[in-house]
Amino acid sequence: MKFILGRKLNMLQVFKEDGTVVPVTKVEAGPCVVTQIKTAGKDGVSAVQIGFGAQKRFRLNKPALGHLKDINVKNDETMTVRVLRDQRVNEDSELKRGDVFTAKIFKTGEKVQVIGTSKGKGFPGVVKRHGFHGGPATHGHKDNSRAPGSIGAGGVQRVFKGMRMAGHMGDARITVKNLEVIGVNPDNNEMLIKGALPGARNSIVLISTNEGKIEV
Repeated sequence: MKFILGRKLNMLQVFKEDGTVVPVTKVEAGPCVVTQIKTAGKDGVSAVQIGFGAQKRFRLNKPALGHLKDINVKNDETMTVRVLRDQRVNEDSELKRGDVFTAKIFKTGEKVQVIGTSKGKGFPGVVKRHGFHGGPATHGHKDNSRAPGSIGAGGVQRVFKGMRMAGHMGDARITVKNLEVIGVNPDNNEMLIKGALPGARNSIVLISTNEGKIEV
């Protein structure tokens, strides 16, 4: 299993050899450093905690400083990782604390899945949230063209669970599968992934595949 943390940058298009245009998303993938190894016996789960990004050590509290002791980035003792994420792995994983890996663990043509947090849309109504057509704008109707209408039957004195109504939209964990890696540039820690990825620009995404093995 291979995985890496990245930062969504922007979308662009690339041309294949046959002249077809492919929409891709550019991701700053890695470098990532292993900050903790979790085992089923001690932590209840077999997982690896990886860190990504950079920040000054003085911004951390004492528990975080102790947890990230000796974890440096950019060969600077005053800098450490900014984002931490856990990823479940098999018990026979050979990763160790302090191991660093980059985008070169992926190859062009591989199929990956990307996990991110979708854009938050606030508290929209039923027209935006569920695609309702709304009510008529004329013939005696006023100020209710985007209203939800009736929300229940007359005989049942309650609203059924799951009724589509206005509410919180977006800002959720989204997984997109079967995305193709169009290109990998290890020198700049960049990956080009076909299609759109969840989240806004500069948001954190987790790229993974069940095939292969991370070679440090």
